[in-house]
Order: sequence, then C-alpha cells, then structure tokens
Amino acid sequence: MRIACPLCGERGHEEFSYLGDAAPSRPSLEAPAAEWVDYVYFRDNPPGAHREFWYHGSGCQAWLVVTRDISSHQILAVDRAAGPA
Repeated sequence: MRIACPLCGERGHEEFSYLGDAAPSRPSLEAPAAEWVDYVYFRDNPPGAHREFWYHGSGCQAWLVVTRDISSHQILAVDRAAGPA
C-alpha cells in the first residue's frame, strides 16, 4: 500500500504509523464511565471508506487523515490533520 503524503509525495506504508479511526469524538473528562467504555472498546467496522489517522514518522513527521476503503485498501484521499487529534 502506498500513501501520497501531501508534503513528501507517494511513499510506502512502512514509513507511516497507523493511529486509528479519525471519526470518534473523545468524551469530556466529566462524561460517565459508560461513555468512556464505548469510546475505548466499542467501534463499528462496516466495509467501505474510513477516515484514519496516520503519522509520517520516517518522513516529514506530519499527522495525516487518510480516507481508505478497508475492503480493498484503496487510498481515496490524504489530507493533513488539522488541530489536536
């Protein structure tokens, strides 16, 4: 799988570290324990396009949001992550 880094160009996925799903919102510190359990342990994993956080550690060290079809591993879009993850 190759990822087109917006700063470095196309690179092999070995240069990147996968962080996880970019969609979930972190609960507030005051949120009930059940909300934290859902956030940490329970995720939907339907087939199709997913937005994921990737870190280009062996390159420009930028955080990226990669939109990838998890059924085929086809990369649909790559954008720089904005703000804190």
